[in-house]
Amino acid sequence: MTPVSESPSSVGMWFDPICPWAWMTSRWLLEVEKVRPVKVDFHVMSLSVLNQGRDVPEQYQALMEKGWGPVRVCIAAARKYGDHVLRDLYTALGTRIHLGKQELGPELYAAALTDAGLDPALAAAAGETVHDDLLVESHNAGMKPVGTDVGTPVIHAPGPDGERIAFFGPVVTPAPKGDAAGRLWDGVLLVAGIPGFYELKRSRDLGPIFD
Repeated sequence: MTPVSESPSSVGMWFDPICPWAWMTSRWLLEVEKVRPVKVDFHVMSLSVLNQGRDVPEQYQALMEKGWGPVRVCIAAARKYGDHVLRDLYTALGTRIHLGKQELGPELYAAALTDAGLDPALAAAAGETVHDDLLVESHNAGMKPVGTDVGTPVIHAPGPDGERIAFFGPVVTPAPKGDAAGRLWDGVLLVAGIPGFYELKRSRDLGPIFD
């Protein structure tokens, strides 16, 4: 196991709470923190923002309408307390959404806020547009370096020469733990740091495994 240094590199992850694949990647990154010198900062992107005005299937459009709620709650919490609260709030939301299979709505948001030690009254932000400019700003900060033909997860990390590199993924299930998490991190950084490298992909034959 590689020891974690006292001065970890800053890694940013942009997430939408409703995306199960982003949840898997986030759990992997928390494992990476234990075995590599990195510190993950969580930021909000929005699949609802990404798909505005796009011709998407009716069922997916319904999900996008519901998807405004949790990202608005996250942005409201970050505005009130600072971005650092997103780590615990995302964990609280994701645990209820993906593991608990709870329905999106005020009850879930209030409970997740309470779990994260935040004001449950912020659940009301789910139905408000007052912070949508901040939501779009956060979304664009994450997505601009990778383009709009991908979704979440998006990761920004230090490249081999110290420059920031950004990429979509990895899409993985279940979330690797321990040394396996570290090896995946090493490999992802290696390929993402190669100029002109764009894609490595194979068809999925498993859905998200929440363990």
